[in-house]
Amino acid sequence: MCRWWRWWAWWLLAAAVAIRGEDVTYDGRSLIIDGQPKLLFSGSIHYPRSTPDMWPSLIKKAKEGGLDVIQTYTFWNLHEPQPGQYDFSGRNDIVRFVKEIQAQGLYACLRIGPYIEAEWTYGGFPFWLHDVPGIVFRSDNEPFKLYMQNYTAKIVNMMKSEGLYASQGGPIILSQIENEYQNIEAAFREKGPSYVRWAAEMAVGLETGVPWDMCKQDDAPDPVINACNGMKCGEINFAPNSPNKPAIWTENWTSFIQVYGTNATLRSAEDIAYHVALFIARKNGSYINYYMYHGGTNFGRTAASFMITGYYDQAPLDEYGLLREPKYGHLKELHAAIKMCSQILLTGTPNNFSLGQSQQAYVFRGDSGACAAFLINSDGKQSAVVQFQNSSYELPRKSISILPDCKTVVFNTAKVNTQTNTRSMQPALKFDSAEQWEEFKEQVVEFDDTTIRADKLLEHMNTTKDVSDYLWYTLSLQQDSSDPKSAISVKSLGHVLHIFVNGELVGSAHGAFRNSSFTLESTVSLNEGMNNISLLSATVGLPDSGPYLEHSTLGPHKVTIEGSEGSQDLSNNSWGYQVGLLGEKSQIYTTKGSNVVQWKEFSSAQPLVWYKTFFDEPEGNDPLALNLGSMGKGEVWVNGQSIGRYWVSFRTLAGIPSQTWYNVPRSFLKPTGNLLILFEEEYGNPCNITLDTVSITSVCGHVTDSNPPFKIPWKRYARRPKVQLNCPPNRNISKILFASFGRPFGDCSAYAVGSCHSSNSRAIVEKACIGKRKCSISQSYKRFGGDPCPGIPKSLLVDVQCG
Repeated sequence: MCRWWRWWAWWLLAAAVAIRGEDVTYDGRSLIIDGQPKLLFSGSIHYPRSTPDMWPSLIKKAKEGGLDVIQTYTFWNLHEPQPGQYDFSGRNDIVRFVKEIQAQGLYACLRIGPYIEAEWTYGGFPFWLHDVPGIVFRSDNEPFKLYMQNYTAKIVNMMKSEGLYASQGGPIILSQIENEYQNIEAAFREKGPSYVRWAAEMAVGLETGVPWDMCKQDDAPDPVINACNGMKCGEINFAPNSPNKPAIWTENWTSFIQVYGTNATLRSAEDIAYHVALFIARKNGSYINYYMYHGGTNFGRTAASFMITGYYDQAPLDEYGLLREPKYGHLKELHAAIKMCSQILLTGTPNNFSLGQSQQAYVFRGDSGACAAFLINSDGKQSAVVQFQNSSYELPRKSISILPDCKTVVFNTAKVNTQTNTRSMQPALKFDSAEQWEEFKEQVVEFDDTTIRADKLLEHMNTTKDVSDYLWYTLSLQQDSSDPKSAISVKSLGHVLHIFVNGELVGSAHGAFRNSSFTLESTVSLNEGMNNISLLSATVGLPDSGPYLEHSTLGPHKVTIEGSEGSQDLSNNSWGYQVGLLGEKSQIYTTKGSNVVQWKEFSSAQPLVWYKTFFDEPEGNDPLALNLGSMGKGEVWVNGQSIGRYWVSFRTLAGIPSQTWYNVPRSFLKPTGNLLILFEEEYGNPCNITLDTVSITSVCGHVTDSNPPFKIPWKRYARRPKVQLNCPPNRNISKILFASFGRPFGDCSAYAVGSCHSSNSRAIVEKACIGKRKCSISQSYKRFGGDPCPGIPKSLLVDVQCG
């Protein structure tokens, strides 16, 4: 009996320890978790921009990349599509997502907002909010505050009920209220600062047991932490607004947003690493979040105005969840280097002094003699040699060397040791036969077909209520005589417009990001008698930012026609309206809906057509993407789920589509008989579509004599720089594309054998790597049978194919 009671007491104690919450506070240096100051690396992964089956892998890769925290927004328009009606299923299952973070031993940061921007349609607001009487978004406005507080409390209480705050033993250590409000605060005058104070008080009053922050909010009221967003938080004039608050960085952009009509703008691994190290050294930064660590996909109609469907594809984890190298690996090594000295960074005494005109040392010293240093060369044009503690250190241009013991360089932000990889798409299925396709022609709506009428041009968004991208404006125009050369002009506030006269397309035009307004002019032929003029207005996502978002307007606002009967302003005529398309109302993109309409054999590429085909799932586990390079503009569904808008015809200045491949998650598929539906606005040809596998097909490594050897300071020996190559799972190195030890020209993007080259380079690498998934080749004279050119600095460059 005594033993039974001892066992029971032990079990109760163990259970109490297991569910004991962690106390999360902060001071002027860092967040403090269970009494321990923490230097934390975080990464943004948005649960609805991927799929639940992807979440474990994404979080695992983030953890292996050296992250401590996963950060996500919450998405109000997904979770409360109608007032009081909530959806937390499927990709919206935020509880499942946070529990997966916890299961993998990471912390979470919940950016509730509920305004998020995030290149997400309407900034995350549900459109029904627009119609609340008297509402003013993001202001000291009672109707807005009521609904904002209700939603925020809903999320907080749901997290509490699941025990997900750190104070309850869960992973959430930080929450955010509002988002970059300082950008628009002045527009609301006295209603701005009072709203900030209210939002902070409201959030703190929800008693989560963990701190709250506001990003880009210098006047964040105590105890809310003000945080930095941007690319260069170590350089800009940012500081905590209280000596008792830590320096935290909620958005370190790993790439740039991309809109239709533009190229992808890349940010190098070296630049990201430089600014992370600078923020830690110069600002005593202790929390850095990468936005995004995995961007994912804007499924359905979730992307904001003109945003492409792929989101932050150049992040450390690409749209499909594959590693982007060298970005992923270089940041992983940065995290490891900084974690070697994190304790002294958080508890030591900081000091800084000049090492030259553009060179500085930031040194952290502890009472026990521990020391860590950051040697900085801010000169973007020239390298420099500096003297520090009686030793010489070479600093490449725009770089920071990290010395965890104030002696040994274990990492330099400009020197990349990790591999570079190449992603490729290979066709797995071709839809190149006209017999594979069926079509359904969307009806051109005329005035007599409509039930909504008004003697003016209605604003697009307020009419559609965001249930569709499309709104028909229709007009019947009486002509006393025929006129083959009438000129019609439509001024529109955006985004896209097609003009039909008597059922025939006579003109199309569109705006662009941050310049959505345009005028469409076309010469048309009018018949004697009644003519039907139909305007199809289309949005490409709703605006996501700016003050008074509820007052945003889109669509045609003036229509004139000039011909033999003079000039007529038709703007205040009697107009008929239809929200959406016939195919949308029939849900033609679902199995049930597709059986309702009458499909015909594919004939030819034409506008306003729905296309249908079936396909079987390709073998293997590689991600899949539709190559829509032959299409124009529209939307695509697989088994009833929208994989997003496409707009291949909106080319860059170089004539290249901004996005050609569109993610098809395997979780959307079944083994056979998958339904593929496209709605094409323009003249795209579906017979050139392919379904491609996405994979890493080659990896390349390049190291030089000057690459810092990764050395743990208290170990006696450092390893030589190594080329370390790692193919994806289930692939081995099948071919050596290039190998040179000596002085090869170029880098992994373009290379050639130089004047100094070890003739046995390829043979050595083949022996070490062929048939293996991973291999490592040190840059040593012994390995390559001697020094091919004494007295000259050497490098090793190897590029291999993964088969």
